[in-house]
Amino acid sequence: MDERTREYLRGRFRDYYRSGEPSLPPAANRREWGHIPWTSGTGTTMVRHQSLFDLGNVERFLTETGPRHVYFSAARYENPGASKMSAKDWVNADLVFDLDADHLPGVDPDETSYPAMLMACKDALVRLLDFLETDFAFEDVTVVFSGGRGYHVHVRDEEVRNLGSDARREIVDYVRGIDLDYDALTATVSVEGTNQRMLRTGGGWGRRVHAALLEYAADLREADDDAAKEQLTSLDGIGESRATTILGAIRRNPEALQAGNLEAGGPGLRRLVQALTAQVTSTQSAPIDEPVTTDTRRLIRLPHSLHGGTGLVVRRIPRDELDGFSPLTDAVAERFQGREIEVNLDTESTVALGGDKLKMEPGPRTVAEPVGILLMARGDASKTQERWISTNFAPLRRKNGGKTASSIFEIHFTNMSPHISLISARLATGGPNGSTTHLLTRR
Repeated sequence: MDERTREYLRGRFRDYYRSGEPSLPPAANRREWGHIPWTSGTGTTMVRHQSLFDLGNVERFLTETGPRHVYFSAARYENPGASKMSAKDWVNADLVFDLDADHLPGVDPDETSYPAMLMACKDALVRLLDFLETDFAFEDVTVVFSGGRGYHVHVRDEEVRNLGSDARREIVDYVRGIDLDYDALTATVSVEGTNQRMLRTGGGWGRRVHAALLEYAADLREADDDAAKEQLTSLDGIGESRATTILGAIRRNPEALQAGNLEAGGPGLRRLVQALTAQVTSTQSAPIDEPVTTDTRRLIRLPHSLHGGTGLVVRRIPRDELDGFSPLTDAVAERFQGREIEVNLDTESTVALGGDKLKMEPGPRTVAEPVGILLMARGDASKTQERWISTNFAPLRRKNGGKTASSIFEIHFTNMSPHISLISARLATGGPNGSTTHLLTRR
């Protein structure tokens, strides 16, 4: 990234932070803070081991520095500003989950479009929230769009804060469906002196497998015999004889399936449930990033900060607004809307943002500022030199036969602060007509 582009982005990030107060986490003074500034070169520099005391006023710090990325720790410490982790005196930590397109099965970041990645991440988020709110009954849950390719979820229920890495890893394994034991989904109960194997239908993975079983059985009832048996025999361990038995049980005794009775169809039905368990694990698990959740000292993005790789807002999403949330519209900073800027596009690019989809060829392009910031932040474009046009509002009379002429001045400011968007200037002109007001606008 060249200097002009870097300074433009830094200036506009500063402008964004001037437009509103940051959203601080609970116990902000007990957390470590970090940020990545707009440094030159290809690498990045993380500045961390800071406390609120070191930063001073957070709003002033952000408006003065306009950092590329802003983070705070999931952990609370006695001494958050200590330069060594061992000296911080860990107290407890939020339970944090990260969903990113890089970890979604079937999603190739090099081949999948940005909107499609975000859609896949939102689907995974809904599954994750089902685990957290239904299976674990967590109540203090905050959902945040990361500003990049995914979502963060912060759980701050008091009972989870003191969990160590091993306990957090068990939660990770559960929501990812790792080593899910089929036997753990069933229970043996005595009915009129007879032991029966029953599927646990009340909650957890058993609830999900049971729902899949009922849906699968409904499809088989609608199919003719040949099609239904072909569908059953496509599963491992189910031959023609077992398929006939399973199909008969499904059609004759739907009440038993509704109750989760696995004896109704004999060994074949239990084999069917095992096969469905594998499918449910694959399709209904939440592919979270394990190191983020198990790390009790993790730094995570500050909600309502800007993501330096996209220029989008790290947006907290109220739970009742999640269904309608569209990151490519709702995470576009209002501060950047309604303006156009000129950038030099390095490669052919397609951008879907703010409800529009643009396909652009390389070269100078005038685009909406959120689009330009996205292109520059991800390294696909650079900022062109600022060109300011001064146009007079009042006619300037010259001594050329009494005729009136309009004057246009083109002025290049190579070192002007990039966050200035509008300047008015008054030029004093000699003669009886006095002064003329001019407006400087960026092109």
